[in-house]
Amino acid sequence: MSEAAASLALDDDFARAVAWLRSPDAVRQRAHQMLALAEAGQLQHFAVDLERLDAVAELVLDVTRQSYPDLKVPYHSRLRQFSAGGVDRLSRFDAALSAAGADPAERARALFDLIVTSVLLDAGAGAAWRYVEPATGRTFARSEGLAVASFDLFMAGGLSSDPRAPRRADAAGLAAFTADALARAFRVTPDNPLVGLDGRVGLLQRLGQVMAADPVAFPTGRPGDLADALMAQAVDGRLPASRVLAAVLQRFGDIWPGRITLGGANLGDVWRHPGVRGDGPTDGLVPFHKLSQWLSYSLIEALELAGLRVTDMDALTGLAEYRNGGLFVDGGVLVPRHDGVLGQAHPPESTVIVEWRALTVALLDRVAERVRTKLGLTAEQLPLARVLEGGTWATGRRLASQRRSDGAPPIALASDGTVF
Repeated sequence: MSEAAASLALDDDFARAVAWLRSPDAVRQRAHQMLALAEAGQLQHFAVDLERLDAVAELVLDVTRQSYPDLKVPYHSRLRQFSAGGVDRLSRFDAALSAAGADPAERARALFDLIVTSVLLDAGAGAAWRYVEPATGRTFARSEGLAVASFDLFMAGGLSSDPRAPRRADAAGLAAFTADALARAFRVTPDNPLVGLDGRVGLLQRLGQVMAADPVAFPTGRPGDLADALMAQAVDGRLPASRVLAAVLQRFGDIWPGRITLGGANLGDVWRHPGVRGDGPTDGLVPFHKLSQWLSYSLIEALELAGLRVTDMDALTGLAEYRNGGLFVDGGVLVPRHDGVLGQAHPPESTVIVEWRALTVALLDRVAERVRTKLGLTAEQLPLARVLEGGTWATGRRLASQRRSDGAPPIALASDGTVF
Protein backbone atom coordinates (compact mmCIF):
# COMPACT_ATOMS: atom_id res chain seq x y z
CA MET A 1 0.00 0.00 0.00
CA SER A 2 1.33 3.43 -0.93
CA GLU A 3 1.85 6.10 1.72
CA ALA A 4 -1.07 8.11 0.28
CA ALA A 5 -3.36 5.06 0.31
CA ALA A 6 -2.36 4.21 3.88
CA SER A 7 -3.10 7.78 4.95
CA LEU A 8 -6.51 7.63 3.27
CA ALA A 9 -7.34 4.34 4.99
CA LEU A 10 -6.33 5.87 8.32
CA ASP A 11 -8.57 8.87 7.63
CA ASP A 12 -11.45 6.48 6.86
CA ASP A 13 -10.88 4.68 10.18
CA PHE A 14 -11.00 7.98 12.05
CA ALA A 15 -14.11 9.10 10.15
CA ARG A 16 -15.94 5.87 11.00
CA ALA A 17 -14.81 6.09 14.62
CA VAL A 18 -15.99 9.69 14.94
CA ALA A 19 -19.36 8.89 13.35
CA TRP A 20 -19.89 5.99 15.75
CA LEU A 21 -18.78 7.90 18.85
CA ARG A 22 -21.33 10.58 17.96
CA SER A 23 -24.18 8.05 17.93
CA PRO A 24 -26.53 7.22 20.82
CA ASP A 25 -25.72 3.55 20.16
CA ALA A 26 -22.12 4.24 21.17
CA VAL A 27 -23.24 6.00 24.35
CA ARG A 28 -25.44 3.06 25.30
CA GLN A 29 -22.93 0.32 24.39
CA ARG A 30 -20.06 1.85 26.34
CA ALA A 31 -22.33 2.58 29.31
CA HIS A 32 -23.48 -1.03 29.51
CA GLN A 33 -19.89 -2.22 29.13
CA MET A 34 -19.08 -0.09 32.21
CA LEU A 35 -21.98 -1.66 34.10
CA ALA A 36 -20.70 -5.13 33.22
CA LEU A 37 -17.30 -4.14 34.65
CA ALA A 38 -19.00 -2.93 37.82
CA GLU A 39 -20.96 -6.17 38.17
CA ALA A 40 -17.69 -8.10 37.83
CA GLY A 41 -16.08 -5.98 40.55
CA GLN A 42 -13.54 -4.54 38.12
CA LEU A 43 -14.08 -0.80 38.58
CA GLN A 44 -11.77 1.31 40.72
CA HIS A 45 -14.34 3.66 42.22
CA PHE A 46 -17.79 2.00 42.29
CA ALA A 47 -19.45 -1.26 43.19
CA VAL A 48 -23.04 -1.89 42.16
CA ASP A 49 -25.90 -3.30 44.21
CA LEU A 50 -28.56 -4.24 41.66
CA GLU A 51 -30.86 -5.57 44.38
CA ARG A 52 -31.57 -1.91 45.21
CA LEU A 53 -32.92 -1.18 41.71
CA ASP A 54 -36.47 -2.26 42.46
CA ALA A 55 -36.63 0.09 45.45
CA VAL A 56 -35.30 2.94 43.31
CA ALA A 57 -37.86 2.17 40.60
CA GLU A 58 -40.63 2.31 43.23
CA LEU A 59 -39.38 5.74 44.37
CA VAL A 60 -39.37 6.95 40.76
CA LEU A 61 -42.88 5.61 40.25
CA ASP A 62 -44.13 7.32 43.44
CA VAL A 63 -42.67 10.68 42.37
CA THR A 64 -44.07 10.26 38.87
CA ARG A 65 -47.57 9.56 40.18
CA GLN A 66 -47.40 12.56 42.52
CA SER A 67 -46.40 14.90 39.68
CA TYR A 68 -48.53 13.30 36.95
CA PRO A 69 -51.46 11.40 38.51
CA ASP A 70 -52.92 10.68 35.06
CA LEU A 71 -49.51 9.34 33.93
CA LYS A 72 -49.58 11.73 30.97
CA VAL A 73 -45.92 12.53 31.40
CA PRO A 74 -44.31 14.99 28.97
CA TYR A 75 -40.76 14.74 27.68
CA HIS A 76 -37.80 15.73 29.81
CA SER A 77 -37.33 18.99 27.96
CA ARG A 78 -36.20 22.56 28.54
CA LEU A 79 -39.76 23.63 27.85
CA ARG A 80 -40.80 22.22 31.25
CA GLN A 81 -38.50 24.62 33.05
CA PHE A 82 -39.76 27.63 31.12
CA SER A 83 -42.90 27.07 33.21
CA ALA A 84 -41.04 27.14 36.53
CA GLY A 85 -43.25 28.28 39.40
CA GLY A 86 -46.37 27.58 37.36
CA VAL A 87 -45.81 30.64 35.13
CA ASP A 88 -46.65 30.16 31.44
CA ARG A 89 -43.74 32.12 30.00
CA LEU A 90 -44.08 30.62 26.54
CA SER A 91 -47.41 32.41 26.13
CA ARG A 92 -45.44 35.65 26.46
CA PHE A 93 -43.00 34.34 23.85
CA ASP A 94 -45.90 33.51 21.50
CA ALA A 95 -47.56 36.88 22.06
CA ALA A 96 -44.36 38.76 21.23
CA LEU A 97 -43.83 36.77 18.02
CA SER A 98 -47.47 37.17 17.02
CA ALA A 99 -47.25 40.92 17.54
CA ALA A 100 -44.20 40.95 15.27
CA GLY A 101 -46.14 39.11 12.55
CA ALA A 102 -44.21 35.83 12.77
CA ASP A 103 -45.60 32.90 10.75
CA PRO A 104 -45.48 29.28 12.05
CA ALA A 105 -42.08 28.64 10.41
CA GLU A 106 -40.58 31.71 12.08
CA ARG A 107 -42.08 30.68 15.41
CA ALA A 108 -40.32 27.32 15.08
CA ARG A 109 -37.02 29.05 14.24
CA ALA A 110 -37.35 31.43 17.18
CA LEU A 111 -38.22 28.57 19.56
CA PHE A 112 -35.11 26.72 18.36
CA ASP A 113 -33.08 29.90 18.94
CA LEU A 114 -34.42 30.10 22.50
CA ILE A 115 -33.98 26.40 23.30
CA VAL A 116 -30.47 26.06 21.89
CA THR A 117 -29.09 29.08 23.74
CA SER A 118 -30.91 28.24 26.97
CA VAL A 119 -29.63 24.65 27.00
CA LEU A 120 -26.07 25.82 26.35
CA LEU A 121 -26.40 27.99 29.45
CA ASP A 122 -27.84 25.12 31.47
CA ALA A 123 -24.86 23.28 32.97
CA GLY A 124 -25.06 23.13 36.78
CA ALA A 125 -25.32 26.56 38.42
CA GLY A 126 -23.86 25.58 41.77
CA ALA A 127 -25.62 25.67 45.14
CA ALA A 128 -25.21 29.39 45.88
CA TRP A 129 -26.59 31.12 42.78
CA ARG A 130 -30.11 32.57 42.70
CA TYR A 131 -32.12 34.52 40.11
CA VAL A 132 -34.90 36.94 41.04
CA GLU A 133 -37.32 37.16 38.12
CA PRO A 134 -38.17 40.84 37.46
CA ALA A 135 -41.65 40.08 36.13
CA THR A 136 -42.79 38.14 39.20
CA GLY A 137 -40.31 38.94 41.98
CA ARG A 138 -39.92 35.22 42.56
CA THR A 139 -36.57 33.60 43.24
CA PHE A 140 -35.34 30.57 41.31
CA ALA A 141 -32.17 28.49 41.58
CA ARG A 142 -30.33 25.75 39.71
CA SER A 143 -31.88 24.55 36.43
CA GLU A 144 -35.14 26.46 36.86
CA GLY A 145 -33.23 29.63 37.62
CA LEU A 146 -31.04 29.17 34.56
CA ALA A 147 -34.12 28.54 32.42
CA VAL A 148 -35.93 31.66 33.63
CA ALA A 149 -32.81 33.84 33.44
CA SER A 150 -31.97 32.66 29.92
CA PHE A 151 -35.59 33.19 28.86
CA ASP A 152 -35.47 36.78 30.10
CA LEU A 153 -32.11 37.33 28.38
CA PHE A 154 -33.53 36.08 25.09
CA MET A 155 -36.78 38.04 25.32
CA ALA A 156 -34.84 41.24 26.07
CA GLY A 157 -32.93 40.87 22.81
CA GLY A 158 -29.65 40.09 24.52
CA LEU A 159 -28.63 37.50 21.91
CA SER A 160 -29.71 39.35 18.76
CA SER A 161 -27.55 41.77 16.80
CA ASP A 162 -30.64 43.43 15.30
CA PRO A 163 -32.67 45.72 17.61
CA ARG A 164 -35.54 45.48 15.13
CA ALA A 165 -35.72 41.68 15.68
CA PRO A 166 -34.96 41.12 19.36
CA ARG A 167 -36.60 37.69 19.79
CA ARG A 168 -33.89 35.74 18.06
CA ALA A 169 -30.30 34.62 18.46
CA ASP A 170 -27.87 35.18 15.61
CA ALA A 171 -24.22 34.64 14.82
CA ALA A 172 -23.16 38.26 15.31
CA GLY A 173 -25.06 38.66 18.56
CA LEU A 174 -23.68 35.43 20.02
CA ALA A 175 -20.08 35.99 18.89
CA ALA A 176 -20.11 39.41 20.55
CA PHE A 177 -21.69 38.21 23.79
CA THR A 178 -19.48 38.79 26.84
CA ALA A 179 -19.01 37.47 30.36
CA ASP A 180 -19.97 40.90 31.70
CA ALA A 181 -23.25 40.75 29.75
CA LEU A 182 -24.07 37.31 31.15
CA ALA A 183 -23.13 38.38 34.68
CA ARG A 184 -25.47 41.38 34.43
CA ALA A 185 -28.32 39.36 32.94
CA PHE A 186 -27.99 36.55 35.49
CA ARG A 187 -27.38 38.91 38.46
CA VAL A 188 -23.97 37.36 39.19
CA THR A 189 -22.01 39.01 42.01
CA PRO A 190 -19.39 37.85 44.51
CA ASP A 191 -22.30 37.10 46.84
CA ASN A 192 -24.29 35.36 44.09
CA PRO A 193 -21.69 33.31 42.21
CA LEU A 194 -22.51 31.25 39.13
CA VAL A 195 -20.32 28.20 38.50
CA GLY A 196 -18.60 28.15 35.10
CA LEU A 197 -19.66 31.62 33.89
CA ASP A 198 -16.77 31.92 31.42
CA GLY A 199 -17.38 28.42 30.07
CA ARG A 200 -21.02 29.23 29.33
CA VAL A 201 -20.11 32.44 27.54
CA GLY A 202 -17.49 30.57 25.54
CA LEU A 203 -20.12 28.12 24.28
CA LEU A 204 -22.35 30.94 23.04
CA GLN A 205 -19.45 32.75 21.42
CA ARG A 206 -18.26 29.61 19.65
CA LEU A 207 -21.83 28.91 18.52
CA GLY A 208 -21.85 32.32 16.87
CA GLN A 209 -18.48 31.68 15.25
CA VAL A 210 -19.48 28.22 13.99
CA MET A 211 -22.68 29.54 12.42
CA ALA A 212 -20.89 32.47 10.77
CA ALA A 213 -18.32 30.07 9.28
CA ASP A 214 -20.92 27.72 7.76
CA PRO A 215 -23.50 29.68 5.72
CA VAL A 216 -24.65 26.48 4.01
CA ALA A 217 -25.80 24.90 7.27
CA PHE A 218 -26.88 28.24 8.73
CA PRO A 219 -28.14 30.37 5.84
CA THR A 220 -29.60 33.04 8.13
CA GLY A 221 -26.92 32.65 10.78
CA ARG A 222 -29.34 31.39 13.44
CA PRO A 223 -29.70 28.17 15.45
CA GLY A 224 -33.26 28.21 14.15
CA ASP A 225 -31.98 27.27 10.70
CA LEU A 226 -31.82 23.74 12.12
CA ALA A 227 -35.62 23.73 12.39
CA ASP A 228 -35.95 24.19 8.63
CA ALA A 229 -33.32 21.52 7.96
CA LEU A 230 -35.01 18.93 10.18
CA MET A 231 -38.45 19.69 8.78
CA ALA A 232 -37.03 19.05 5.30
CA GLN A 233 -35.75 15.61 6.38
CA ALA A 234 -39.17 14.41 7.51
CA VAL A 235 -40.94 11.77 5.43
CA ASP A 236 -44.75 11.85 5.57
CA GLY A 237 -44.46 14.14 8.58
CA ARG A 238 -42.29 11.67 10.55
CA LEU A 239 -38.68 11.99 11.67
CA PRO A 240 -36.57 9.52 13.74
CA ALA A 241 -35.24 10.97 16.99
CA SER A 242 -31.71 9.87 16.10
CA ARG A 243 -31.78 12.30 13.16
CA VAL A 244 -32.24 15.17 15.58
CA LEU A 245 -29.24 14.17 17.68
CA ALA A 246 -27.13 13.52 14.57
CA ALA A 247 -27.92 17.02 13.30
CA VAL A 248 -27.14 18.59 16.66
CA LEU A 249 -23.79 16.81 16.94
CA GLN A 250 -22.84 17.51 13.33
CA ARG A 251 -23.80 21.19 13.22
CA PHE A 252 -22.87 22.20 16.75
CA GLY A 253 -20.00 19.77 17.40
CA ASP A 254 -17.27 22.38 17.07
CA ILE A 255 -18.65 24.63 19.79
CA TRP A 256 -17.44 22.35 22.58
CA PRO A 257 -14.10 22.98 24.29
CA GLY A 258 -11.29 21.00 22.70
CA ARG A 259 -10.70 17.88 24.74
CA ILE A 260 -10.21 14.71 22.70
CA THR A 261 -9.92 14.84 18.93
CA LEU A 262 -9.81 12.11 16.30
CA GLY A 263 -8.60 12.92 12.81
CA GLY A 264 -9.02 16.61 13.61
CA ALA A 265 -12.64 16.19 14.76
CA ASN A 266 -13.59 17.56 18.18
CA LEU A 267 -15.41 14.75 20.02
CA GLY A 268 -16.99 16.99 22.64
CA ASP A 269 -18.47 15.14 25.64
CA VAL A 270 -16.27 12.03 25.21
CA TRP A 271 -13.77 10.89 27.84
CA ARG A 272 -11.17 8.19 28.49
CA HIS A 273 -11.43 5.21 30.80
CA PRO A 274 -8.70 2.55 31.08
CA GLY A 275 -11.10 -0.37 31.43
CA VAL A 276 -13.26 0.26 28.37
CA ARG A 277 -12.36 -1.65 25.25
CA GLY A 278 -13.31 -1.01 21.65
CA ASP A 279 -12.22 -1.26 18.05
CA GLY A 280 -9.50 0.89 16.57
CA PRO A 281 -9.47 4.57 17.55
CA THR A 282 -12.56 4.14 19.78
CA ASP A 283 -10.63 1.99 22.28
CA GLY A 284 -10.78 3.46 25.77
CA LEU A 285 -13.29 6.19 24.85
CA VAL A 286 -16.64 6.73 26.58
CA PRO A 287 -19.13 9.12 24.92
CA PHE A 288 -22.04 10.83 26.70
CA HIS A 289 -23.17 13.94 24.73
CA LYS A 290 -25.27 14.96 27.72
CA LEU A 291 -26.06 18.55 26.75
CA SER A 292 -26.51 17.54 23.10
CA GLN A 293 -29.04 14.86 24.05
CA TRP A 294 -30.81 17.20 26.49
CA LEU A 295 -30.93 19.71 23.64
CA SER A 296 -32.24 17.03 21.27
CA TYR A 297 -35.06 16.05 23.63
CA SER A 298 -35.99 19.72 23.89
CA LEU A 299 -35.89 20.31 20.14
CA ILE A 300 -37.97 17.18 19.57
CA GLU A 301 -40.75 18.72 21.64
CA ALA A 302 -40.47 21.92 19.60
CA LEU A 303 -40.72 19.91 16.37
CA GLU A 304 -43.81 18.12 17.61
CA LEU A 305 -45.37 21.47 18.51
CA ALA A 306 -44.71 22.45 14.91
CA GLY A 307 -46.65 19.40 13.69
CA LEU A 308 -43.94 16.76 13.12
CA ARG A 309 -44.18 13.23 14.52
CA VAL A 310 -40.83 12.20 16.02
CA THR A 311 -40.36 8.42 16.17
CA ASP A 312 -38.00 5.90 17.83
CA MET A 313 -37.53 8.07 20.89
CA ASP A 314 -35.71 5.36 22.83
CA ALA A 315 -32.85 5.39 20.35
CA LEU A 316 -31.55 8.25 22.51
CA THR A 317 -30.20 7.50 25.99
CA GLY A 318 -30.63 8.73 29.50
CA LEU A 319 -28.74 11.84 30.52
CA ALA A 320 -25.40 11.43 32.27
CA GLU A 321 -25.77 14.27 34.76
CA TYR A 322 -25.72 14.68 38.50
CA ARG A 323 -29.46 14.41 39.33
CA ASN A 324 -29.87 11.09 37.56
CA GLY A 325 -26.46 9.99 38.84
CA GLY A 326 -27.27 11.13 42.35
CA LEU A 327 -30.41 8.99 42.30
CA PHE A 328 -28.31 5.84 42.11
CA VAL A 329 -25.73 6.91 44.70
CA ASP A 330 -28.30 8.17 47.21
CA GLY A 331 -30.54 5.20 46.38
CA GLY A 332 -27.79 2.73 47.26
CA VAL A 333 -27.39 1.20 43.81
CA LEU A 334 -23.95 2.71 43.25
CA VAL A 335 -21.65 2.15 46.20
CA PRO A 336 -18.38 4.13 46.40
CA ARG A 337 -15.39 1.86 46.90
CA HIS A 338 -13.28 4.39 48.80
CA ASP A 339 -13.68 7.63 50.76
CA GLY A 340 -12.21 9.77 48.00
CA VAL A 341 -15.32 9.36 45.83
CA LEU A 342 -17.44 11.44 48.20
CA GLY A 343 -14.67 13.31 49.96
CA GLN A 344 -13.36 15.62 47.23
CA ALA A 345 -14.42 17.45 44.07
CA HIS A 346 -13.72 15.69 40.77
CA PRO A 347 -13.24 17.17 37.28
CA PRO A 348 -15.21 15.65 34.38
CA GLU A 349 -12.19 13.85 32.95
CA SER A 350 -11.52 11.92 36.19
CA THR A 351 -12.21 8.20 36.17
CA VAL A 352 -14.57 8.70 39.13
CA ILE A 353 -16.85 10.92 37.06
CA VAL A 354 -16.54 8.87 33.86
CA GLU A 355 -17.54 5.73 35.77
CA TRP A 356 -20.38 7.51 37.56
CA ARG A 357 -21.82 8.99 34.36
CA ALA A 358 -21.57 5.77 32.33
CA LEU A 359 -23.13 3.69 35.08
CA THR A 360 -25.93 6.25 35.30
CA VAL A 361 -26.79 5.87 31.60
CA ALA A 362 -26.91 2.06 31.85
CA LEU A 363 -28.90 2.05 35.08
CA LEU A 364 -31.46 4.48 33.65
CA ASP A 365 -32.26 1.83 31.03
CA ARG A 366 -32.74 -0.74 33.81
CA VAL A 367 -34.98 1.54 35.88
CA ALA A 368 -37.07 2.49 32.84
CA GLU A 369 -37.74 -1.21 32.17
CA ARG A 370 -38.90 -1.72 35.76
CA VAL A 371 -41.12 1.37 35.80
CA ARG A 372 -42.81 0.30 32.56
CA THR A 373 -43.33 -3.23 33.86
CA LYS A 374 -44.94 -1.93 37.05
CA LEU A 375 -47.26 0.29 35.00
CA GLY A 376 -47.95 -2.26 32.26
CA LEU A 377 -46.77 0.18 29.59
CA THR A 378 -44.57 -0.28 26.54
CA ALA A 379 -41.47 1.69 25.61
CA GLU A 380 -43.51 3.46 22.95
CA GLN A 381 -46.13 4.46 25.51
CA LEU A 382 -43.56 5.56 28.09
CA PRO A 383 -40.27 6.32 26.34
CA LEU A 384 -37.15 7.05 28.31
CA ALA A 385 -37.60 10.81 27.80
CA ARG A 386 -40.82 10.58 29.84
CA VAL A 387 -39.30 8.32 32.51
CA LEU A 388 -36.58 10.94 33.00
CA GLU A 389 -39.17 13.68 33.41
CA GLY A 390 -41.54 11.70 35.61
CA GLY A 391 -39.18 10.52 36.98
CA THR A 392 -35.58 9.85 37.65
CA TRP A 393 -34.40 13.47 37.53
CA ALA A 394 -37.00 14.68 40.03
CA THR A 395 -36.38 11.73 42.33
CA GLY A 396 -32.64 12.37 42.26
CA ARG A 397 -33.25 15.98 43.25
CA ARG A 398 -35.67 14.93 46.02
CA LEU A 399 -33.20 12.48 47.54
CA ALA A 400 -30.45 15.11 47.40
CA SER A 401 -32.62 17.62 49.29
CA GLN A 402 -33.47 14.99 51.92
CA ARG A 403 -29.84 14.04 52.50
CA ARG A 404 -28.02 17.38 52.20
CA SER A 405 -29.19 20.77 53.39
CA ASP A 406 -28.09 22.55 50.20
CA GLY A 407 -29.56 19.88 47.87
CA ALA A 408 -26.15 19.32 46.27
CA PRO A 409 -25.36 16.05 44.50
CA PRO A 410 -23.67 13.33 46.55
CA ILE A 411 -20.47 13.65 44.53
CA ALA A 412 -18.84 17.06 44.23
CA LEU A 413 -18.12 18.26 40.70
CA ALA A 414 -15.38 20.61 39.56
CA SER A 415 -17.45 21.94 36.66
CA ASP A 416 -16.46 24.43 33.96
CA GLY A 417 -20.06 25.09 32.94
CA THR A 418 -19.93 23.03 29.74
CA VAL A 419 -20.57 19.42 30.78
CA PHE A 420 -23.25 18.89 33.43
